[in-house]
Amino acid sequence: MQATAYTYDPETRSGQVLLDDGTPVSFDAPAFDAGGLRLLRPGQRVRIETEGDGASRRITLITLQTF
Repeated sequence: MQATAYTYDPETRSGQVLLDDGTPVSFDAPAFDAGGLRLLRPGQRVRIETEGDGASRRITLITLQTF
């Protein structure tokens, strides 16, 4: 699934992405670390993997979207 980086805190390695429908979804340090990223800037397109649905949806992996 694709999304757009919305917020990122380099100290906690956590933040939020916006799904294409505008829904914000938070990610934590383990999801960020799983993708091997070193930095994330708001507005970057990312690829995410999630588990769960609705309010219990969580991001398990976040990486940069490459074409």
